[in-house]
Amino acid sequence: MRLTSFTDYGLRMLMRMASAPDRAFSTGELADEFGLSRHHLTKIMQRLAKGGVVSTRRGGGGGAILARAPQDISVGAVVRLLEEGQALVECFAATGGSCTIAGCCRLRARLYSARNAFLTELDRSTLGDVALSESTGRAASKVVQT
Repeated sequence: MRLTSFTDYGLRMLMRMASAPDRAFSTGELADEFGLSRHHLTKIMQRLAKGGVVSTRRGGGGGAILARAPQDISVGAVVRLLEEGQALVECFAATGGSCTIAGCCRLRARLYSARNAFLTELDRSTLGDVALSESTGRAASKVVQT
């Protein structure tokens, strides 16, 4: 399976935020740290806020903070939230797609089971399990850029 960059970047942000769960992070700060588009991260942060993963505040001293303790946020739940609307294959799309072999395909059920197994495995981990250490958060994000 391949996750979208939307989910990849969202997980990176959350891993960083989980390294200091009581601290508010601005989207600009995270964008600079990871070398990513502030606009793109803003969209991701909005989805995370709408899904109840983070809480956001505007203005001085504002930013985003985890809405719950890192150990209470499942990686699988985050992936489901951020991948919402992204079909693994065309026939998984909400519209059903336009697959020409849909009526005789024997692969769809297996792909569905594989996707569920993937998400179930991710449900076994929390942000607390995958949090970057506070001291390596910035250094690790610099490595990701290269």
